[in-house]
Amino acid sequence: MVHKVIFDTDPGVDDAMALYFALAHPEIEVVGITSTFGNVTVAQATANALYLTRLAGREIPVAEGGALPLMKAAGKPPGFIHGDDGLGNLPSRLQHSGQAEAMSAAEFIVKMARQNPGEITLVAVGPLINLALALKLEPQLPRLIKEVVLMAGTVIEPGNVSPVAEANVWNDPHAADLVFTAGWKLAMVGLDVTHRVVMGASYFAGLAQHHQQHIAMTTLSHAVNFYSDFYQTARPDLGHACFCHDILAFVYLVAPELFQVMDGRVRVQLDGLGNGQTMMDRHGGGLVYAQTGWEHHQAETRVCLQVDAPACLRLIEQTLEANWLRAPLAQ
Repeated sequence: MVHKVIFDTDPGVDDAMALYFALAHPEIEVVGITSTFGNVTVAQATANALYLTRLAGREIPVAEGGALPLMKAAGKPPGFIHGDDGLGNLPSRLQHSGQAEAMSAAEFIVKMARQNPGEITLVAVGPLINLALALKLEPQLPRLIKEVVLMAGTVIEPGNVSPVAEANVWNDPHAADLVFTAGWKLAMVGLDVTHRVVMGASYFAGLAQHHQQHIAMTTLSHAVNFYSDFYQTARPDLGHACFCHDILAFVYLVAPELFQVMDGRVRVQLDGLGNGQTMMDRHGGGLVYAQTGWEHHQAETRVCLQVDAPACLRLIEQTLEANWLRAPLAQ
């Protein structure tokens, strides 16, 4: 089975890792990319998506999305984590002729879903403004989309922007709550599992050698090295390595058996100290709560709580080391 995917992303180092895994895996067909703010501005995210695909020899439609959260005041991109350009502050870039689509990201999602009902999977690894706006454009979208896989949130693991919140949800909590309650087939791959899978910068340097210093792989290695520098300071227990957050959304898509999951209602805290917290009803629907918002008709999310990390790493390495790269469409 081949998964037709629209990749909603804010590249971002781990986004670049995820994109290249998706392009390399034989069961994934990336039919479009939608960009969002988050790790970088939306304009930079669009530029990075166009650049990364063309370095790998692919012409994939890229539609630019939301520049601001749905209701929350906008924050500043974390240049100290991903670099001001999102790719570790590349010293130079090749030139290419790629341009973004004329339509917005939300319009692109709706158009593709209408043209391919029941066939498109949305893999979203940034703030969820584009999915929220698409839902507003087309209220029947959950019936048209095959599946949604999010790298977002956390249930038990501490957050990474506050003690309880994960960055993608925290950046746009109102959009996230719309997505969690929309009623589509939805999986959440959050910090509970992404904090269990770590890869060293040295692996990506070796990957570039394996692919004979292909420009896509040397670019990725440069970005991961910058990313790992941040983690070496923030999490010295990891060594010169990084979490593989976004790539696990695609690992779940093609190998869900590597994850232990639980189904339950997920809601998002919209303000206060808990802003961006993903709250999950883990009682299995047996209780009737006094607090509104947890009624039994509310949609459920399949939440990943544990992962076979060694098997994930084997799959990631096997996929990235395959013969998938093409000549770059850039000079």
